[in-house]
Amino acid sequence: MSATEEFKSIDPSNGQFVKAYSTATDAEVSAALDKAHNAYTKAWRSTPVTERARILTKLANLIRQNKKEMAEIGVTEMGKLIAQMEGEIDFIISIIEYYADNSEEFSKPIPDKHVPGMEVVTESLGVILAIEPWNLPYYQVIRVAACQLAAGNAVLVKPANSVAGSALFLEKLFLQAGAPAGVFQVILATIPQIGTLIDDFRVRGVCMTGSERAGRAVAERAGRNLKKAVLELGGSDPFIVLEDADLDEAIRIGFDSRMEGMGQVCVALKRHIIVGRERGEKYKQGFAKLIKGMKVGDPKDRSTTVGPLFAEIGVQRLQKQVEDAKAAGATIVIGGNKIVRPGAYFEPTLITNISRENPLFLEETFGPVASLYVVDTEEEAIELANATPFGLGGAVASANIERAQQVAAQIEAGMVFINSGLNGHPGLAFGGVKNSGFGRELGELGFHEFVNKKTIRVHEKYL
Repeated sequence: MSATEEFKSIDPSNGQFVKAYSTATDAEVSAALDKAHNAYTKAWRSTPVTERARILTKLANLIRQNKKEMAEIGVTEMGKLIAQMEGEIDFIISIIEYYADNSEEFSKPIPDKHVPGMEVVTESLGVILAIEPWNLPYYQVIRVAACQLAAGNAVLVKPANSVAGSALFLEKLFLQAGAPAGVFQVILATIPQIGTLIDDFRVRGVCMTGSERAGRAVAERAGRNLKKAVLELGGSDPFIVLEDADLDEAIRIGFDSRMEGMGQVCVALKRHIIVGRERGEKYKQGFAKLIKGMKVGDPKDRSTTVGPLFAEIGVQRLQKQVEDAKAAGATIVIGGNKIVRPGAYFEPTLITNISRENPLFLEETFGPVASLYVVDTEEEAIELANATPFGLGGAVASANIERAQQVAAQIEAGMVFINSGLNGHPGLAFGGVKNSGFGRELGELGFHEFVNKKTIRVHEKYL
């Protein structure tokens, strides 16, 4: 195929064109895989783990030095508030340093005390393909790349079409850090080209963050080729506020989580479930008050608290969801409309009175829209929390930590947080269950997703 300009950045704060990037030709995609496979087989897999850690440490330092430019690129491409983008960059530095500090420990052979002469060694697999979204343009890439490179694999990253600049900047820094050419590459590939890569035997695993539809397609293709996939497919995370919780603190937790990244975060607290009718009314009023205090503006202005969504299409999808919910009987407490100004802006919104027949009951809203439910008992709250096809994360607010832990144990999710929204850490294994996908990224579990756990045993008479 001939190169086209399908990858392009549009500033969502004003709708202005920023930059276009040529889509890779079939020959370029093939050459990138050749380069990755050669770099892996001839250099990277035999590079001592301590040397891989040294390169990662240098990468972290380069990101620190380039933080200002990276933040500006990220904000321009996807519209996140500048302070939040800077926070994302700080977090990827911590992820990279986590694997630099711990990869040697994670790679150590594990003896089996019950089987004489046996140990399990950890070996890399090969080229890992990462298909990443736009909502966290640096974090989504590094969440896979730092881990897999530390494990000795090579990584090909296909970024979302609107954030190619962010990914390409990371590629430049990887090379400056001393990573062999080809070990980390960004490929601006089409969907058919991605399919061809998954079919190729040299690609030994696939990571993808995105929609359920895309996840099914990737998992099906990977399965046909007998290779592993790790999928993170979004969520509709519940926030259970028990009757003994500090209500003011719970309101702030729920609000901050839902409005992070203008609601475009898969693990945000989206369904707020309050135990107690009177407390539910107070939660509604407090949440709406915080929304009223928000300020619409340019995401590069540090006083702005309402920035744009990633693109106009995001506004249109959210508007339809809100309108459909309202038509089905839901109540719009506040917000619910596109903000009339240049750019892809949508009002922060709170919706309640959502029946089980309402389409919003089972949908994920990817924007600044919170759903509020009020129940009478803890049991009802748990049942409602689990009444979703998703199972990524969740949270419980309570003054009684033991009780909160008991409730958390009953929530069907890959991660549950107590008295906070997502409490991120590089060592926290990230991933979900049900339609939110399978497998884990980050932490030691993420390190071991794409490795060969090889058993080696010496015969007893030689011990």
